Amino acid sequence: MFYHLGKIATRFRWLIVGIWMVAVLVALPFAPQASQVLQPGGFTSPDAQSQRALDLLAQKTHLNTNIVQVIFTSQRYTADSPQFIAEAQQALAGLQHWSTVAQIISFTDNPRQISTDRHAAYVNVIVNADPNNVSSFLPQLEQRLHVVPDLKTSVGGGAVFYQDIQVVSENDLRRAEILAFPFAVIALLLVFRSVIAAILPTLVGGFAVVVALALIFGIGHLTPLSIFVLNITTLFGLGLGVDYSLFIVSRFREELGHGRSIEDAVTLTVATAGRAVAFSGLTVSIGLFGLTFFHINMLRSVGMGGVLVVLLAVLAAITLLPAMLAIIGLRVNALPVRIPAFWRRSTAVSSEVHHGFWYRLSNFVMRYPVRVLVPVLLLLLGFGAPFLGVRFSAPDASILPKSVPSRAAYDLIAQRFDSSETTPIILAVQTQGNVLTPANIRNLYYYVKRIEADPNTKRVDSIVSADPRLTLDQYELMYTHPQLVSDPYIAALLKSTVVGNTLSIQVISKYGMIDSHSQALVEAIRNTNPGNGISVLVTGGTAADIDYVNSLYGDFPIAALVVAITTYIVLFLLFRSVVLPLKAIIMNTLSILASYGALVIIFQDGFLHQLLNFTPLGFVEATSPILLFCSLFGLSMDYEVFLLSRVQEAFWQTGDNTRAVALGLQRSGGIITSAAVIVVVVSLCFATADVILVKALGIGMALAVVIDATLVRGLLVPATMRLLGNWNWWLPFSGVQRHPPALAEYALEADQASAEGTGSESGQTNVEIGGKR
Repeated sequence: MFYHLGKIATRFRWLIVGIWMVAVLVALPFAPQASQVLQPGGFTSPDAQSQRALDLLAQKTHLNTNIVQVIFTSQRYTADSPQFIAEAQQALAGLQHWSTVAQIISFTDNPRQISTDRHAAYVNVIVNADPNNVSSFLPQLEQRLHVVPDLKTSVGGGAVFYQDIQVVSENDLRRAEILAFPFAVIALLLVFRSVIAAILPTLVGGFAVVVALALIFGIGHLTPLSIFVLNITTLFGLGLGVDYSLFIVSRFREELGHGRSIEDAVTLTVATAGRAVAFSGLTVSIGLFGLTFFHINMLRSVGMGGVLVVLLAVLAAITLLPAMLAIIGLRVNALPVRIPAFWRRSTAVSSEVHHGFWYRLSNFVMRYPVRVLVPVLLLLLGFGAPFLGVRFSAPDASILPKSVPSRAAYDLIAQRFDSSETTPIILAVQTQGNVLTPANIRNLYYYVKRIEADPNTKRVDSIVSADPRLTLDQYELMYTHPQLVSDPYIAALLKSTVVGNTLSIQVISKYGMIDSHSQALVEAIRNTNPGNGISVLVTGGTAADIDYVNSLYGDFPIAALVVAITTYIVLFLLFRSVVLPLKAIIMNTLSILASYGALVIIFQDGFLHQLLNFTPLGFVEATSPILLFCSLFGLSMDYEVFLLSRVQEAFWQTGDNTRAVALGLQRSGGIITSAAVIVVVVSLCFATADVILVKALGIGMALAVVIDATLVRGLLVPATMRLLGNWNWWLPFSGVQRHPPALAEYALEADQASAEGTGSESGQTNVEIGGKR
């Protein structure tokens, strides 16, 4: 198949290039608009109890959670002073009769909205608008806020957080693109030492990204997609597009070095490197496809975008690039670049040199396989050990830089207000019949008393605990005629929390939202049966955090299993071996575990946080390990596929497992190292992101690729393959596989014919990276 694809690429070269140029030109107007159809949220699951509780309250009691917090601070006045109150009312005057505002809940109505030092207070502005479309109302709201002389005004809340996520993500993407492209070109110049050869991979990667973003713009009109799909699309499009092209161009230059014609060189390149690229892209796509198994829209969006751009990168690498190589031909080495001799020696590509660095390293490792395997294995397990102490949590404004409004407001609330008061546990309660019947009031009264008895409970705000001085009999009597309730607080509570058979109750924990005591309180409430036909759903920040983590890690084992099994099947078909795919999966898992340990040390514990310019979270954002697993499982497999493909070719040639490993590592070592450097460079460009979620992904990928390209590929792979011996190539019912398929057999025959034509100088006929022979 790939041999014939190479033939097609040479025969219809101009047509293929023309089709791609048309596709890019059509995509160019739409690609920059992709962010306009993406949503900043996507961190909730519709099946979670906390979300179902919110939906119930929204339907029954018309609860509106689209809240903008306006925070006032003053060094001069306290929040209960007439001057503070007057200026706050003056600042809010423009919102009072605005149709977009449903309600304003002031600190004058709820004293718990005043800070502990009494010099700050906040107002909850409830907005009738889609929280995912903040651009429709937030700028107008901010314009309507009047500036007052003695109060500093800050704006926060969910809507502002969504806007900041969108703005910061777009800025992160632009910064990463500005950094990644020139650094990738520099790395390619160092590898190829030719301007033309270096430009080709960046063109392929850029084309894949542009077309993918345009397709995302179209898909975003059909289904909700998260804003984070932009970052993953560009990261994988650039990284893998350049990577795949690097392997294709390198193999093409190698084939030219064997004295083949341009047409034969292109054909054999697609038949060998193109085949490896296709299978490699398939393994990456399988890993990213695993993200679509999750109920969290952010992960599903990232999975869809990642699969799309990887498939486009593969398609460009095996169609567009071969066609361009067929047109350019020997000019691929044009415009040579002079670089230091040490780098030239370290990255020289040769298929017959038996005494290069990688050849010597693999022979040393295979001479002492156990002595190398055990300490390296222990080292990698040690890198991953900190993950045993991981704490997961959902993302909040702390994942953003301190300079943006929502993070500044978040920090202000956290520092100056009682955090337990600002993040209540909310119960959505349904009774049999009207809530206010004497029987239901009695049942609710005793149910609330049980919650109040929990040692983690600070207070319960409900119609049956509104005033601790009232007895059950008094509550029953009062609610017999609710329209006659004279107490303004209880009357307001009735109006806002009771509709028909539905009631909302707020439970205030003694501890912060993500504290383990608050989580224990939520679990205790969920495990407490109210009885008497009463049903309860629990929501609020703590409950949502629990549901978020449970949803992710309930789906994760299934997704990981599907990814691992599917990858095994693909690699089994590629290598025709039972053992090699299993070994590759284990090697990948080790490098991923090491990156997991780094997540905990860096983002939970704060190691290097000043250098990396972020505030330690005290936890690991729960999607980060899943994103890393699904991304790295395929990405790390990339290098395993390219390495083992060359080892497999050498084994078919020699029949000697030990020699095949040494030859395969030597033939692929330099170019795989160069490819890994490019992915690390691109990943580190995304590590400059201000959104900690993206920063963690960039750093985690960079670390995992470094470990995979050094410890795993240079030491573990040769050691394990030496210990396994010919079992590496064993296939049930067939024994040890020594004969290549017809396509590879053709390539090997061509190699032998070329070698006969060049005699003993075959080692010198390889194309030097500078373009000389």
